[in-house]
Amino acid sequence: MIVSPCEIAVTETHESEPPSDPPRTGIFADLTPLKHSPAFARLWGGNAIAGIGTQMTIVAVGLHIYDLTQSTFAVSLVALFALVPMLVFGLYGGMLADAFDRRTLALVTAIVAWCSTVTLALLAWTHVDQAWPFYLVMTINTVAATVLGTTRQAILPRLLPIELLPAASALSGISAGVMVTVGPALAGVLVATVGVQWTFTTDVVLFAFAFAGIASLPRLEPHGDVRSAGFASVLEGLRFLKTAPNIRMSFIVDLVAMTFGQPRVLFPAVGMLLLGGGAITVGVLTAGVAVGAFITSVFSGRLGALRHQGIAIRNSIAVFGAATLAFGVVLLVAALSGGVASESVVNWPALIVATLCMVVAGGADNVSSIFRMTLLQASAPDAMRGRIQGIFTVVVTGGPRVGDLLAGSLTALTALWVPPLFGGIVIIIVVWLLVRMNPRFATYDALNPQP
Repeated sequence: MIVSPCEIAVTETHESEPPSDPPRTGIFADLTPLKHSPAFARLWGGNAIAGIGTQMTIVAVGLHIYDLTQSTFAVSLVALFALVPMLVFGLYGGMLADAFDRRTLALVTAIVAWCSTVTLALLAWTHVDQAWPFYLVMTINTVAATVLGTTRQAILPRLLPIELLPAASALSGISAGVMVTVGPALAGVLVATVGVQWTFTTDVVLFAFAFAGIASLPRLEPHGDVRSAGFASVLEGLRFLKTAPNIRMSFIVDLVAMTFGQPRVLFPAVGMLLLGGGAITVGVLTAGVAVGAFITSVFSGRLGALRHQGIAIRNSIAVFGAATLAFGVVLLVAALSGGVASESVVNWPALIVATLCMVVAGGADNVSSIFRMTLLQASAPDAMRGRIQGIFTVVVTGGPRVGDLLAGSLTALTALWVPPLFGGIVIIIVVWLLVRMNPRFATYDALNPQP
């Protein structure tokens, strides 16, 4: 479906208007963005369905590499090998999003991501039993997904007015909740029953919905003073960040949270050695994070009325840190009780409490994400938004990968419970100190968005 020029003109007019008072709605998620912009609705729906397959692949790759190597550190290497290319192309992708038509860029990167998923399926079907081809293909997949995610987020403020951005971020939380609830749970079941081959193949099929959402977008040519693509353009974005203390601080506190609060790389070993259940436990724990995000998004109606979003970010990250700490305590108690050395025997009390910790962590992280994304999209100018979104994407995707590496390394040197317990303490203390030392971020007002 082609969006008419009138619809595009209305959207661009909204973008240039000063923000009105934050909308005050009920407790449930505000669906107005889906009604306001059919283009946003299609993009949101296509990404949600395709994202289920993406999450299935992430879990399946981790399980497959652990099965090949019996090493948590080897699983963390998926993150390590993808880290530097992802950082580089996150910045480069943001520059491209400011220099070229964003619809075309999204479509091209989606094709690359889909081809890498096809390659994973072929590797599995041909029974390749070495880990390095999976590292290589996942690196390509991560790079493409990084550029695609950067471009997609830079598109949203062109489809919606500023006052609807918090609601749009909450809807993204709902879709993410569905992705990370259904995807990992389905991956756990499929890997345990029919194998990784069918898991990867299912992702190949589901990714078609991403193409449908992107292809129906209108043309999204650059606005304002457009600089040609190149390294100088990337540097310009970095220089802008120096003059944007609120955006910069939102990046820093999230980087702290994601670096020290990522226990997901531990899940395969937790399912095998501590809690039992194997792949099913991995799926349940991963899905717990998504359930929390889903719940907070469904009941996000009042979030759009919160003006002091810096404080909201601080508080939600503190809750995230506390939940991560509690997860580490659960693993410590399970380890002291001797653990479970069988996939068929499950420590149900410990698994239930651990999953609840992940639910709380996922919900708190989602609330933080809603406000961080709103702050960025409302305060960054459109001509700079792609590059700043690129830096944001590097932070939100690079932080967890550094966290995976840190958790895997700490586990190899100590024990499974050490990374989440230590990380939760670090998150609570460091984020509280950072916000206390930056009063401008603490007093950020959504009615007067300043970068």
